[in-house]
Amino acid sequence: MAENRIILHIDMNAFFASVEQQSNPALQGKPVAVIGAAKRTIITTCSYEARAFGVRTGMNSWEARQKCPELIFVVGNNKKYSYTSKQIIGIMREYTPLVEVFSIDEAFLDVTGSLSLFGSAEEISRMIKERIRERFGLTCSVGIAPNKLLAKLASDMQKPDGLTVIAPDQVARVLERLPIQHLCGIGAKTHQQLAAFGIRTCGELARFPVEVLKKKFGVTGERLHYMGLGVDDTPVVPEEEAEEVKSVGHSTTLDTDRSLRSEILAVLLQLSEMVGRRARKYRVTGKTVTLTVRYPDFTTFSRQMSRSAPTNNSDEIYRDAVQILDQLELAQPVRLLGVRLTNLSHQAEQLPLFESERKKALVTSAMDHVNNRFGDFSVTFGTLLGKECGAKVISPAWKPEGVRNVDAD
Repeated sequence: MAENRIILHIDMNAFFASVEQQSNPALQGKPVAVIGAAKRTIITTCSYEARAFGVRTGMNSWEARQKCPELIFVVGNNKKYSYTSKQIIGIMREYTPLVEVFSIDEAFLDVTGSLSLFGSAEEISRMIKERIRERFGLTCSVGIAPNKLLAKLASDMQKPDGLTVIAPDQVARVLERLPIQHLCGIGAKTHQQLAAFGIRTCGELARFPVEVLKKKFGVTGERLHYMGLGVDDTPVVPEEEAEEVKSVGHSTTLDTDRSLRSEILAVLLQLSEMVGRRARKYRVTGKTVTLTVRYPDFTTFSRQMSRSAPTNNSDEIYRDAVQILDQLELAQPVRLLGVRLTNLSHQAEQLPLFESERKKALVTSAMDHVNNRFGDFSVTFGTLLGKECGAKVISPAWKPEGVRNVDAD
């Protein structure tokens, strides 16, 4: 096991809302909720002033308004958040090359090798916090611990603008009565399954027979045992060393529930083009297309089909998505649609053999060039002209480089 590591987890506080408050001084000190551009959307994030009223991420806008009548809705500006995030990540990389971007507003830093240059982990954390505050007017919470699991736990302990240290000799005491759901990686389903065994705290999880956990959860059971002990050997992996991305996908919540096939197809075409363009940009192809559907009652399901040959062609992705759709009997109108390309492989950059396919590839390349430069759907299919299927929002899996860098307007 890795020993004597010092890991930071830096988590920006109410990131999107805080960026908006800094961009517009009239919003400072007021309850703000960032939403998508669609007529019907959910709260992407909200300021701490809004949270004091019970407004939460993922809440419907009408429900949030009931909680806080004075709530100010701001349509998110993803390019602004992406730019700010990249600059903040740049600041972090000045203190260590070992920076793993966990999402658009949080990252892990291994500063073990940086102490001789910058002093203690606390000093490094304070310097980073101060530089972010001076340049952007933003605050972040930092957790310092011997591993990533505990560093993320520590960063959640004091918000906003906190700095928490979990030293090696404090781990057992901190975890003994800590509810298991506070650990990153234990979601609602796992929490429920562990509770059925009478396991509610990390101390109880650590003492529970590991063989029983392995029988119930397979190889994950041993991982859960170590989590209860606060043990985590996973390294901080910079983006350039990370494993290849396993999927390219995009989903959207529709502005109104859709039942008409023609309207659903227009959405699928737009999503397929977004997926195809990103796949082409990073020269990956996929053999499996997945369609995700959500109903107004939040029932969500996915269906997929495998292709005989991999593709990143938007038309082919779209046709497969339509084929999946036609095999479904939709029981309700559609609230959300998603298209995803998986089973990926990297392709060599070469033109197709047949002339018709070469012309198609060249036209597609020209469209991609224009859209990459001037924004999504500056050039698009005629059937999509004047149609907006829903808000384009940054996924929690956003990365500053690579295929997950969705530069949505």
